[in-house]
Amino acid sequence: MFKNLIIILIITSFSLLGCKKNNPTEPDSNNTQKGWNLVWADEFNYTGLPDSTKWRFEVGGHGWGNNELQYYTDRRLSNARVENDNLVIEARKELWEGKDYTSTRLNSTGQGNWTYGRIEIKAKLPYGKGTWPALWMLASNWTYGDGGWPANGEIDIMEHVGYDYGWIHGSIHTTAYNHKIGTQKSGSIRFTDVATNYHIYAIEWDADTIDYYVDATKYFSFANEHKGYQYWPFDKDFHLIFNIAVGGDWGGAQGVDPTIFPQKMLIDYVRVYKFVE
Repeated sequence: MFKNLIIILIITSFSLLGCKKNNPTEPDSNNTQKGWNLVWADEFNYTGLPDSTKWRFEVGGHGWGNNELQYYTDRRLSNARVENDNLVIEARKELWEGKDYTSTRLNSTGQGNWTYGRIEIKAKLPYGKGTWPALWMLASNWTYGDGGWPANGEIDIMEHVGYDYGWIHGSIHTTAYNHKIGTQKSGSIRFTDVATNYHIYAIEWDADTIDYYVDATKYFSFANEHKGYQYWPFDKDFHLIFNIAVGGDWGGAQGVDPTIFPQKMLIDYVRVYKFVE
């Protein structure tokens, strides 16, 4: 009996350790050992709407340049909320402002902007045909070329399209390299449990390279060719964007299954590190 009690206590202790989050003032020890210093984080250890000192809502249903089907709502708990130590972004099948779906698109512009660093997001993804979750970044000041996209760059830390379950994609977009002209630079890696388990989606970005990771696995690297902003606009501040799109040119390439909704993306934390020599 006493032996069984000891075994139960050991198992319980390990379970609690596995569930515990790091405090944002106590960054992951592996990152610290590698010289990364935590400079910004949201651990989502509160409840209600996302922290307004860190996140802004992008609102509208104009297709967002990709013929998307959803309307991104403003400060609506059924589409965006923090609960159980997670940010929940929820796409729903419902009529709203002339659209058949609602969802959320959050960004950190003006409140979280960085040039270089390690950006990591621990997340569990939605699934099903028509879902298109993304964790990505755009320039905070659009100063290159015509002042638009893709001249000012895009960093896609993670994209997943529901009809191709398990394939995680990391990409960059620039004037020279973008999907509109079929020259985008990207990499992919497959996991069978992206909707049932959390994974850490991360980039490590400096003046010469952007490396892409899922958990500890690096699966794509993009190098600075030093040919000008057309090839590398990634030398200025970028901010985060989190969203679930419904349908669209890529996410809806094989249609949308309306029976799968609502669908959620759960984000356990986001942490931004700067390298310390």
